Amino acid sequence: MERKKASDYPQELLNLFDKYVHGEIGLRPNYAWAEQVPKDDKRLRTERVTVPSPKGNGEIKGYLVRPSNATGKLPGVLVIHENRGLNPYIEDVARRLGLLGYMAFAPDGLTSAGGYPGDEEKAAALFGPIDKPKMTEDFIASAHWLKDRSDCSGKIGAVGFCFGGSMVNTLAVRLGSDLSAAVPFYGGQPNAADAAKIKAPMLLHYGGLDTRITGGWPAFEEALKANHVTYAGYVYEGANHGFHNDMTPRYDEAAAKLAWQRTTDFFNKYLKG
Repeated sequence: MERKKASDYPQELLNLFDKYVHGEIGLRPNYAWAEQVPKDDKRLRTERVTVPSPKGNGEIKGYLVRPSNATGKLPGVLVIHENRGLNPYIEDVARRLGLLGYMAFAPDGLTSAGGYPGDEEKAAALFGPIDKPKMTEDFIASAHWLKDRSDCSGKIGAVGFCFGGSMVNTLAVRLGSDLSAAVPFYGGQPNAADAAKIKAPMLLHYGGLDTRITGGWPAFEEALKANHVTYAGYVYEGANHGFHNDMTPRYDEAAAKLAWQRTTDFFNKYLKG
């Protein structure tokens, strides 16, 4: 890779980089911002579990959340992280769903690399080399494990963000009618041939400024229409990629709250109905 000169970069970018290097701009995630539901909330039961994944990396660990006062069987929701593994933000999303009456399971795709390391930069470095086809099988195993639990109603949904959004689209393709609801946030889209395999109702969220991902939405929408998939898609104007992640500077409160309300309404309709 050819090394560029300073003159090859816009001066505005270099000025921002200088402020970042000297600590004037904080871009590291603030985990405290993401904690909407305390880890020790008595309304919830949480535990670390290990799911067998014979077609993947052998096993995948994750974070299971259930309401403390649950009676009877619960619908399940798989919560899939960004390309950083199972960090505090994703754990909190699982707890938010637990308070709404779901059994939420957040698997850690970094399990085969030792698990989420507690640092976003280290997590990104671990994530890159992981065998992605095997990781996909780990998430598929997680979905089947959740659906087949004796305390699950048999209806499961999936919600994911960034990499997780792409993985939710993949699960919709791979699981067919075994998935009852799919909610990808700014996820990469499958091709038209794979989209034809989708059976689950889809709710799709995109950031208006996220041209890299949102640019693929029109073609995906046409494929969903052509295959008579039940879907709703929203582009949040002025919002960036990652707008739901409330521990980073890209967080957009208005877009995040609206998208989350639409998500919970969607799950209520297709998983509890």
